[in-house]
Amino acid sequence: MNSFSKRLHGLSALLLQAQCPLCHRTTPDAFCQDCQRQIQRCQVAEAAWVQQEQLPVFAWGRYNGALRRTIAAFKYENKPHLARPLAHWLASAWLSMSDRATPFIVVPIPMHASKRQQRGFNQAELLAEHFCEQTRLPLQAHGLARSRETTAQFQLSAGDREQNLADAFSLGDAFRKRPPRSAVLLLDDIYTTGATARSAAQTLRRHGIRVQGLIVLARAEREERGKE
Repeated sequence: MNSFSKRLHGLSALLLQAQCPLCHRTTPDAFCQDCQRQIQRCQVAEAAWVQQEQLPVFAWGRYNGALRRTIAAFKYENKPHLARPLAHWLASAWLSMSDRATPFIVVPIPMHASKRQQRGFNQAELLAEHFCEQTRLPLQAHGLARSRETTAQFQLSAGDREQNLADAFSLGDAFRKRPPRSAVLLLDDIYTTGATARSAAQTLRRHGIRVQGLIVLARAEREERGKE
C-alpha cells in the first residue's frame, strides 16, 4: 500500500468512526471505553423484579450519572442508534434471571403522534425492538395507543401526574383485533413515579389483558422521582 493509499485508508477509517455521545471523543463503538465503564457502573447489583405500587418493575440500572446523561442524549439529541447497545444490556440482564419458557408479549409505552413526529422516533419502541431481537420475545408495537397528548410529566406534582394521564391510553389496533393469550411486559426507558406505567397497565387490564410488569432501562432513586 503506497503512502497515498495509506492516508486515504486512514481518513476513511476516521470518517467511519463516530463520536461518543458523552465525551465526544472519536470511537469505533457506540461509546468510548471510559464512558461505557461509567454507564455500566450505574447497573443495579442484582437483576430482579421490584414491586412498585401495583406493578412489578425490572430495571437494568439506576437513573443517575452517566446512564442518565446517555438517556438524555438518546432522546433529546437525536441519537436513535444508542437504542441498540442500551437494549442489549437490558436484554442480557433479563436473560440472566428470567424463565425463558414463559411466552410474554412485549408492548412499548406509546407516544402521541404529534410528539413522535417532533422527536422522530419513540424511544420505548426502539428499545423494545432491540430487546426482542436479543430475547426472542414477541413484540407488539401496536398493543397500546396514546389517545391524547399530555403535559410533560416532569412539570407536574405526583398527584397531578395521575390526573394528567387519566384516559391517556387506549387499546391499540392489534389487541383490539386479536387480544393476546399471553401476559404482557410493558417496556419504557425510565421509571420515575410509575404514573405512566400504571395508566398503561390499567388500560390493558380493563380489557382483560394480563400485565406481568414493566421493564425499563433505568429506575429513578426515591429522591430523584419528583424531579422528572
